[in-house]
Amino acid sequence: MLYFSKLRIIFITIISLFFILISSSNFFQSNNGLLSKKINLGLDLQGGSYLLLEIDNKPVIEQKLQNLTVTIRNYFKDKNIKVTNFKLVDQNLFFTSDINFRDVILEEFESEDSKINPYYQRFKSHQLDILVEDDFFKVSYSKQGIVNLKTSSQDQALEIVRRRIDEIGTNEPNILKRGNDRILVELPGLDDPMRIKSLLGKTANLTFKFVTNKNEDSFGSEKLAFEDGSEEAIVSKRIILSGDNLLDAQPRMNSETNETVVTFSLDRVGAKRFGKATSTGIGKRLAIILDGKIISAPVIRDTIATGSGQISGGFTFQSATDLALLLRSGALPAPLNIIEERTVGPDLGQDSINAGMIALIIGFVLVILFIFFKYRIFGVITNFTLILNLIILIGILTLFEATLTLPGIAGIILTVGMAVDANVLIFERIKEELKDEKNNLIAFDSGYTKSKTAILDANITTLLAAIILFFMGSGPIKGFSLTLGIGIFTTLFSVYFIARLLTVLYVSKNKDKPGLIQ
Repeated sequence: MLYFSKLRIIFITIISLFFILISSSNFFQSNNGLLSKKINLGLDLQGGSYLLLEIDNKPVIEQKLQNLTVTIRNYFKDKNIKVTNFKLVDQNLFFTSDINFRDVILEEFESEDSKINPYYQRFKSHQLDILVEDDFFKVSYSKQGIVNLKTSSQDQALEIVRRRIDEIGTNEPNILKRGNDRILVELPGLDDPMRIKSLLGKTANLTFKFVTNKNEDSFGSEKLAFEDGSEEAIVSKRIILSGDNLLDAQPRMNSETNETVVTFSLDRVGAKRFGKATSTGIGKRLAIILDGKIISAPVIRDTIATGSGQISGGFTFQSATDLALLLRSGALPAPLNIIEERTVGPDLGQDSINAGMIALIIGFVLVILFIFFKYRIFGVITNFTLILNLIILIGILTLFEATLTLPGIAGIILTVGMAVDANVLIFERIKEELKDEKNNLIAFDSGYTKSKTAILDANITTLLAAIILFFMGSGPIKGFSLTLGIGIFTTLFSVYFIARLLTVLYVSKNKDKPGLIQ
């Protein structure tokens, strides 16, 4: 029967007032708890930057093959097989061995349970391919090996990019995979796109190496330029310390020299290695190298056993902040190249908001007028419910600080249509019941009960589609599915709680009035 208990009425009233209060926070500034929450605007509404990054996997492949030389040498050394003449050419690793061991080496690489060449048990394909060319063994990554390497690089790069962007404090960034070697970055409201491009364009591979006056040492040497272009220095290829040992990095002001520096702290292993290196290298210059360029090369005056130090290099506070950010977030596994870039201005975003609001208002007004002329007093109830439905929807989006996009506005408009459809189904069913039932209370109760199946079927089907779109789609698709999915729940609540409550109140007072609904 059409009946609402006082407790139920109070519950509906509290829920409605709560979301009215929450949604209103979008129209004024407040630092007070829930009232400080607001809906975030997406890239298409707020403006911002769109970047499509491509991972350059060539250096990764070459580095992996370079590291493989030690693995191959040690592996066959344990089997009393000498391998020599390692060289890296065009992403291929060449080495030689005694001709008598050729078949043994090939078997070690090509066997299904190979320890030096894995993956076969899992992928039915080895990680590496091996051929014999002119007495040289030629080792390269297989197709499966390339796929796995690219996937691993992409996962690592995605995490590093996310860390760097989070450090900047960009609101609601959208960072997604594209294929197996690209990353999509959307940054709504970004007011300094050049800075983000600079941060994402740096690999941030930090190393500490000794400066040597010799052209060569036991580890080999190389000539590197200083970042400011002031000079060059010959440094050892031996890595004393890498960024992997870094725990934290922060910009600071050196009170003695009055210059901006970057202070860093090391983990236990890094602190031990750093202390040993500085104790044996007193009087030497220690080059601090970032992405192949020397930031600074101070002279070691004393042993540094605390596991902390500082990097100086004529930094501004902004550049020191960015360097500290790069060091904290970690090094990218491979360089990132910007292959597509778009900037959406705030004016264009405002135009999108205006267009979306105009579409919403026009659609809403037309629906209100249609419902009013179609169902009169019940049209008024429906229209009031539609307004509350929108307010509750906005309140939920506000509560979770969701991101609203232009397709999201389309989802809201579709929600209005779903809500109207539900009410039309109910009222048309009530009309059918009134033909056979003269008791208004029974007819209205039957109308709500018998139309429930059709309404639930339609909304659940739409909800399933919204869930699939949310998890399978990205960017604008997610925005559309989010508002549509939430809108289905708010629609069912508004129809079966708010609208039904108002209908109960009216019908109860006019239960004997003929022709309540035409």
